[in-house]
Amino acid sequence: VQLVESGGGLVQAGGSLRLSCAPSGLIFDDYVIGWFRQAPGKDREGVSCITNSDGTTYYDASVKGRFTISSDASKETVYLEMNTLESEDTAVYYCVALWGSRRCGKRMGFLPPRYERDYWGQGTQVTVSS
Repeated sequence: VQLVESGGGLVQAGGSLRLSCAPSGLIFDDYVIGWFRQAPGKDREGVSCITNSDGTTYYDASVKGRFTISSDASKETVYLEMNTLESEDTAVYYCVALWGSRRCGKRMGFLPPRYERDYWGQGTQVTVSS
């Protein structure tokens, strides 16, 4: 299984970036796809996720209203549109794939990979300059 990430980079505060995650080697609709991020000196935190089978989404409070996650089943790709970026968004963003359908949502939140059929991507750097 591979999670191919793209779209990171350097942007000024207030700008936008779009991250993409294209998993291969897994059944797309069987998975929740999302992003964690890790800033220097901080723990990894769940940013956003989407359940491919039913479209359920989750956003961390810090990004709600600024980030939008979407899933294109025809391309088997998940996108994270990041708008109004802030310096606090600077981090390495990791795509994750969680097996199952009840692992992303307002009630259950978004926990990191923990089972054999869960996967991490290699990470992509997002740097927001102020």
